[in-house]
Amino acid sequence: MSDDDNPGLKPGTRLVTAGRHAKARRGIVNPPVWRASTILFDSVAELRAATRKPHEGLFYGRRGTPTQWSLADALTELEPGAAGTVLYPSGVAAISAVLLSLLSPGDELLMVDSTYEPSRAICDGLLKRYGITTRYYDPMIGAGIADLIGDRTRVIFLESPGSLTFEVQDVPAITAAAKARGVTTVLDNTWATPLFFPAIAHGVDVSILACTKYIVGHSDVMMGSATAVPGLFETLRQASYALGHYVSPDDAYLAARGLRTLQVRLRQHEAGALAVARWLAEQPQVARVIHPALPGCPGHALWMRDFLGASGLFSIVLAGGDYAARAAMIDGLELFGIGFSWGGFESLALPVDPAAMRTATRWQTAGPMIRLHIGIEDPADLIADLKCGLARFESARG
Repeated sequence: MSDDDNPGLKPGTRLVTAGRHAKARRGIVNPPVWRASTILFDSVAELRAATRKPHEGLFYGRRGTPTQWSLADALTELEPGAAGTVLYPSGVAAISAVLLSLLSPGDELLMVDSTYEPSRAICDGLLKRYGITTRYYDPMIGAGIADLIGDRTRVIFLESPGSLTFEVQDVPAITAAAKARGVTTVLDNTWATPLFFPAIAHGVDVSILACTKYIVGHSDVMMGSATAVPGLFETLRQASYALGHYVSPDDAYLAARGLRTLQVRLRQHEAGALAVARWLAEQPQVARVIHPALPGCPGHALWMRDFLGASGLFSIVLAGGDYAARAAMIDGLELFGIGFSWGGFESLALPVDPAAMRTATRWQTAGPMIRLHIGIEDPADLIADLKCGLARFESARG
């Protein structure tokens, strides 16, 4: 039985079965690693036949092998209503390639103001150079986005929850307004993944993942993906090939391996993060905990309505103090690494300062911020480590 034979499979089951087509694997549980550049044909006629349908089988290594196809198929099967998935060498590559595929000189992009910093850099640099205008909008605008859609608006980009500040957007309201005007919607769905937020079922046209994070899950592979509805998938695939994007079969194999355990890992991240976040909310050195699953986070009611779970990433605002006091807290942590990215099995603590990046909305806090990623360690050990860190912060704060 394949997933196509039983579309009613639960998401956790799909994570295990998706992309593992029985005829292709011939009894092997995991699709093997197919490495190839040149593909040989038995005749000129066979070569010409393949040239007419290059996406329907082995053609040239850059178009992929069964290893990459298996992962792409699995990601597609996690998004009911999707036509296909394109793989990219990083999450940023996915974002830039999708935007370049959908926008032309003279077009306008509506970009959420709480977006990932590299997404903003793409808009203010690369897209601007090509004559594409970006307008940033309030992440909490909801159906009011209709008032911003102009004659040149072609794409609305969402990120929910927002990067660093975790505003949860009203995705169904925004996508409905976009569809009424023929505008394409793109969502960075890395925080929740399709497991906790099936984006296309909520009206999104293109769902982007930084697979580097939770899909891979082990901090050792860079990869991005874009899963799209019919029509747009073909556009993204063609542009990706023209731009020369390629994901190695070894990396695709590792991402597929990580995908199989996504549900158990995400549930562990969720439980640990909630335990740590609730403890932090009770500490006098913490002015605010910004976690979509907790009351007080912008859009918490929308998270309750639309999401099936929460991941391990959230932010805290310290009560007063300065950057030196924040550094004193982070530098002495023993179980939290200091570094970019997240989604691996290990916990991370990163100093963040989102106020300087906002242009359409204002962001103010009572003290410096820290973004935490809670890994799959025992939350009691993480809390003990943070308790010592807060003591250092309080001492340095004076």
